Amino acid sequence: MPIKIPADLPAYAVLTREGVMVMDEDHAARQDIRPLRIALLNLMPKKIQTENQFARLIGATPLQIEFSLIRMTEHQTKNTAAEHMETFYRSFAEVKASGEKYDGLIITGAPIEHLEFEQVTYWDEMLEVMAWTQTHVHSTFGVCWGAMAMIHHFHGVPKRILPKKLFGCYPQKNLARPSPFLRGFSDVCVVPVSRWTENTQADVDAAPGLVTLLGDATTGPCLIEDPAHRALYVFNHFEYDSDTLKQEYDRDVSQGTPIEIPMNYYPDDDPTKAPLNRWRSHAHLLYGNWINEIYQTTPFDLDDIGA
Repeated sequence: MPIKIPADLPAYAVLTREGVMVMDEDHAARQDIRPLRIALLNLMPKKIQTENQFARLIGATPLQIEFSLIRMTEHQTKNTAAEHMETFYRSFAEVKASGEKYDGLIITGAPIEHLEFEQVTYWDEMLEVMAWTQTHVHSTFGVCWGAMAMIHHFHGVPKRILPKKLFGCYPQKNLARPSPFLRGFSDVCVVPVSRWTENTQADVDAAPGLVTLLGDATTGPCLIEDPAHRALYVFNHFEYDSDTLKQEYDRDVSQGTPIEIPMNYYPDDDPTKAPLNRWRSHAHLLYGNWINEIYQTTPFDLDDIGA
């Protein structure tokens, strides 16, 4: 089954070219089936790029997915056209007021990790979002800063500043082979990392109820399950395109910002060579496994979510 998105959303054309099955709303309405409702709370500045990355992974499953886009209510993006935001996004205030419920929600990262949580301009609304997930979302997937915010809010796990940016592709060990979220995973997988902060394994271990699924001594925990809050937290970037780290590196070089060549990314560490994507298959496995677990456990009646 395909992913259901508006036919004029840029991701529709991108995914169609890549062979991902997509369906517009008129076609989906003719199918007598309840699609899984998955929403993306997009906090990234490059909204369209992020939409494409997550829609690509969500749309690769055999289930019909209704994909919705949510933004913070008062925060205004400077990197995406206002027309795009007005056409395709709903504010969290609108979504909350509607009383709608979702089978899954992805909360993305945001380039604000240097700030204390309470210094983020939309932190109060973020607190509302996290409380709302417990009554209106069956399963929530926090990514990078979104994951750090959730694990801090629900468990008090601190976000710690690193002495230098973790930047590159790092191996992550499979620490929980029986986990349904790691079905099909190798013993070690490579994942893009791009952050100035971390959650340490010692801090995670001090918080009862959390299970580290993927991690490494160099980069710390990568993927954590929080069963009590029906959530997953991933601090690295399975969703990245092949050239996302290259874009970040080229941007910093052009601006004169001190930056090291991303670790284990370019062949022979040569930025003139095209980077190799070694995480794509595990990205599809992870998000496919998440969607499958939602499908297996979510109520058929959306009203029963959070009951």
